[in-house]
Amino acid sequence: MALSGNAEVYRAANGAQASTASNEKQSLGGAFYKHLMSGVSQMLPFVIGGGIMIALAFLIDGAMGVPNDSLGNLGSYHELASMFMKIGGSAFGLMLPVFAGYVAYSIAEKPGLVAGFVAGAIAKEGYAFGKIPYAQGGEATSALAGVSSGFLGALVGGFIAGALVLLVKKYVKVPRSLEGAKSILLLPLFGTILTGFVMLAVNIPMAAINTAMNNFLGGLGGGSAVLLGLVLGGMMAVDMGGPVNKAAYVFGTGTLAATVATGGSVAMAAVMAGGMVPPLAIFVATLLFKNKFTKEERNSGLTNIVMGLSFITEGAIPFGAADPARAIPSFILGSAVAGGLVGLANIKLMAPHGGIFVIALTSNALLYIVSVLVGALVSGVVYGYLRKPIEK
Repeated sequence: MALSGNAEVYRAANGAQASTASNEKQSLGGAFYKHLMSGVSQMLPFVIGGGIMIALAFLIDGAMGVPNDSLGNLGSYHELASMFMKIGGSAFGLMLPVFAGYVAYSIAEKPGLVAGFVAGAIAKEGYAFGKIPYAQGGEATSALAGVSSGFLGALVGGFIAGALVLLVKKYVKVPRSLEGAKSILLLPLFGTILTGFVMLAVNIPMAAINTAMNNFLGGLGGGSAVLLGLVLGGMMAVDMGGPVNKAAYVFGTGTLAATVATGGSVAMAAVMAGGMVPPLAIFVATLLFKNKFTKEERNSGLTNIVMGLSFITEGAIPFGAADPARAIPSFILGSAVAGGLVGLANIKLMAPHGGIFVIALTSNALLYIVSVLVGALVSGVVYGYLRKPIEK
């Protein structure tokens, strides 16, 4: 048959099937990215608003003065600082529920929202059936008390919630006259019940993974601040707001509470430095390699200065998505360099967000800025060099 004229027909059919399969794969990946970014974009204002409020609490206490024996209460020692801390903490605490909620909302629309919020809250609190293995300090002792599964748990929970609500919507049939009640009552109710019980099981492996990863990163900190900085900085640029980025970010924020009394966290400083690099690198690349970028992209490079200085890594996503093979490795390299330099200089940070606006809360503002700039230059030069010229 290979030599017959009919072979063309079979090749055409196979080609169509291959093309369809390829499109299905692309659409599946595109759908995942769309739902993920829906959650990230809705979560970001809570992170930024809450993080800056918390940073202001530290600034207020720093300006008003805190006795050495009360440094553990820095950020909430004075009444005004405590107010900022509580408000910021409330906003920041909604990060995981909002993320999971809007992932589910992107999948199943409004009926998925409540189930997603519940999934994120369960991931945050670490509720689970039985005991969670590999938890720091031993297994969880209470039947429904455990260790937070963090951003990874919220990510999985958001997709589970959306999928379960879609299944309920498909298979639970009601008379046409009750369709309104189905959307308002049945879908949120059944979606929440199913999602809640599934998450009690899912939280067990996800919390174990989250704890193992945190223990691994914590072990790096004990052995080498430089290595920890390299790893955390590089992780911030892997997906620029996605699961790997947020895993590093959540780890960094988790180290703040135990390090405030000693001047802040090197891990948090490395995380923020690494996250500031990709948008700043885009500006560097568009400035030094103008012939490789369109006018629109060069204008976007200017916008990314503000994004980078504000520690909004997501500003680099359009460039990373358009040319991942060249952009993402370049960003990872520069972010890792910035994080490693922060670790080398043992620079500490007491705020979970804010970028240049909380630079006063670093233990060495000048070296910190230099570390970020060096990382941005490395990324920008490598990315600009690797990028193909614009076809004329």
